[in-house]
Amino acid sequence: MSTVRTGPVIGLLVQIGLLAVLAETVGLGAAGWVAGLAYGLVLCALLSRGMSRSGAGALSPADRVTLSRAILVGGVTALAADSFGRSAPVTLMVVLTSVALALDAVDGYTARRTGTTSELGARFDMEIDSFLVLVLCLHVAPAVGGWVLVIGAMRYLFGAATWVLGWMRGSAPPRYWSKVVAAIQGVVLTVAMADVLPAPLTTMMLVVSVALLVESFGRDVAWLWTTRHLRHTAIHGAPGAMVQSASSASHSAPSAAAALGSGRTDGLPWSDRPTVTVARRGIARV
Repeated sequence: MSTVRTGPVIGLLVQIGLLAVLAETVGLGAAGWVAGLAYGLVLCALLSRGMSRSGAGALSPADRVTLSRAILVGGVTALAADSFGRSAPVTLMVVLTSVALALDAVDGYTARRTGTTSELGARFDMEIDSFLVLVLCLHVAPAVGGWVLVIGAMRYLFGAATWVLGWMRGSAPPRYWSKVVAAIQGVVLTVAMADVLPAPLTTMMLVVSVALLVESFGRDVAWLWTTRHLRHTAIHGAPGAMVQSASSASHSAPSAAAALGSGRTDGLPWSDRPTVTVARRGIARV
């Protein structure tokens, strides 16, 4: 029997409440309501599924911060959808987006302080960031050009590529620079939405953002390509594979071994993944 997770349901109710407040204050048309409700329902369903698959009975403190961010993103989504048929309350959208971006630093700090970092929390945080960037791109595209949609689509194109190219199904090393680049996208798009800078300067900032994003994703793709044979060998347990358990993961070796034996390690945190030696490149995790 499936268990109802109260966290996602509460999040859905708060999302509906936020939409009602927006409707009463700045007005919300049919498109906004449909987009906001659809977003809330999908968020509730996916978060519930993620909690079920990870065995989490309740949201951690950091997850609750991320859920708060997600609800704000739902408000931005509703207003952005409504803006295609009417004038958008740009100031309110900028405020909601700015608070959501600021909370992005809070959930990570909370997770570290409370010792509740998890694969679910990291994935939840990443998906909310990606969706917010996509929504902002859709909103500013009519003003700056359709090319800006590349920023919002990059994460999803990368994900789609993993379904087609088997060697991309892995986990590149976590890099602080990737987080910086992701934060830059949100800030630059918020500035573009606010329309407070001259158009040429805004365009230049967006072009730089695209370049940084291409560099960041390109580095991950290059790493996955370079280590593709080693990771394939480790996962399938071919003779002579140079596989070793990371010393930092010694306490979770049984789970790592089980995942490796089944050919699946994507459910493991980076520090718990089995490692393979990479000549002149340190280690690669599979």
